[in-house]
Amino acid sequence: MKYATDFFSNPAIISAMLSWFLAQFLKPVVNFFFEKRFDWLLVFQSGGMPSSHSALVTSVACTIGVWQGFDSAAFGAAFALVVIVTYDASHVRWQAGLQAQKINQLLRDFFSGQQIDDELLKEVLGHTPRQVIVGVLLGIFVSMIVCRMFGI
Repeated sequence: MKYATDFFSNPAIISAMLSWFLAQFLKPVVNFFFEKRFDWLLVFQSGGMPSSHSALVTSVACTIGVWQGFDSAAFGAAFALVVIVTYDASHVRWQAGLQAQKINQLLRDFFSGQQIDDELLKEVLGHTPRQVIVGVLLGIFVSMIVCRMFGI
């Protein structure tokens, strides 16, 4: 039982969970302002505004920085993860999503009028730079709240 207590009293873990859940639950709300309709399934999908991946890793890194010092090895490792995840979200996965759009369009054009049994590729894989930036800002915000709650 001690391990569960340790796990749930770790500010970095609390910050990670809160920022991820908040980002995921903000997606249908943000989508409503742009599309004028609620799509609650967005809570369970990747991509979209804000980037939950960026929010999660940023909140962990900021929490570790405030808690253990921005000169600590733990913060250095967490910061490296922030760079990798945010780059991947806004570049690699975004490009994969664009490729999926093109492939899906090719399939539609090639098989127009015919029944296609193959499932189309998922087109929303990554994030725009704006979605990543909002995720980073959300992560910083959540981290500051969690650090304050833990008195660090």
